[in-house]
Amino acid sequence: MGSSRRVAVVGTGAWGTTLAAMLARAGHHTVLCARTRQEAVALRSARENRRFLPGVVLPDELTISSSLEKALNPCDILLLVVPAQRMRENVRWVRPFLQSETIVLSAAKGLEVETALRMSEIIGEALPAGSRERICVLSGPNLSREIAAGLPTGTVIASQSAEAAEFAQSTIMTPRFRVYTHDDVIGVELGGALKNIIALGAGAADQLGYGENAKAIFMTRGLAEITRLGVVAGANPLTFSGLAGIGDLVCTCASKHSRNHYVGQELARGRTLEDVERTMNMVAEGVNTTRAAMTLARRYDVEMPITEQIYEVLFEGKDIQQAIKEMLLRDPKREMEGLEDWLHRLQV
Repeated sequence: MGSSRRVAVVGTGAWGTTLAAMLARAGHHTVLCARTRQEAVALRSARENRRFLPGVVLPDELTISSSLEKALNPCDILLLVVPAQRMRENVRWVRPFLQSETIVLSAAKGLEVETALRMSEIIGEALPAGSRERICVLSGPNLSREIAAGLPTGTVIASQSAEAAEFAQSTIMTPRFRVYTHDDVIGVELGGALKNIIALGAGAADQLGYGENAKAIFMTRGLAEITRLGVVAGANPLTFSGLAGIGDLVCTCASKHSRNHYVGQELARGRTLEDVERTMNMVAEGVNTTRAAMTLARRYDVEMPITEQIYEVLFEGKDIQQAIKEMLLRDPKREMEGLEDWLHRLQV
């Protein structure tokens, strides 16, 4: 745990609010940036995010402001904790006030639908060239409701700059929020984004009563196709055996707090995607990520049968039980098919 730092958090959803409250309690000068003056006043007055994190008291030490200029000048670390499809507009919003020495840390888990870009790529496109080496990403088994309640967890911060990652680590780590560093930005981001697709299917399997054996197979094969795509995109396959891979996958596929697991359950109950999303308070990133993942699978010519079936359920009206049946009836395969080259390199 490091000395007191100046931190700004953009994103007043459950995850952004949780991180801001945690960092304020840890002794950092933390500003939660609201989009409007009205939102800032409401959060300050209630000392609670009643829309996204009801029941959690925001510490008095947490500053809530709609002034980006004051929040970012000066600022040691800026956390971007926004839905993936709104990352680009938020980076444009902060850019005029961002200082060149500020570390930018993305805590969003998703891919941009139109471009299939990862969040660090979007941030890198929008920021000046000199700021790109200070971009970091955060991902892991991090359910906001549990962290807000003070329960322990761990996460990974990855960056091309070891110095930036270690600075972010020393800032964010607390006795109950353990942080590891990594240099595999691609793997950490893809693990965090793609596991949401598998969680959609896991939720459906739970609702349909297929049992724990089937769920274990589903998650394991899901991790295999995440790894196949990650490897051809430039990730280290070992990343997917860590917190940002299997750790996050297990958490999201098993938890009652997972929005993506919930969507899968509701679809298996016979509700339409439009109906489920209309009644949700927050974004289930797996839905949009499924679109973007199919773009990447075609771009890299990678077989992703689970993602393909979930895409057809979400966007082409396919029956969920039929989709699962087709996955089970696929031609026999070698378990490590598509990963043999990497396995051989590791053995060498």
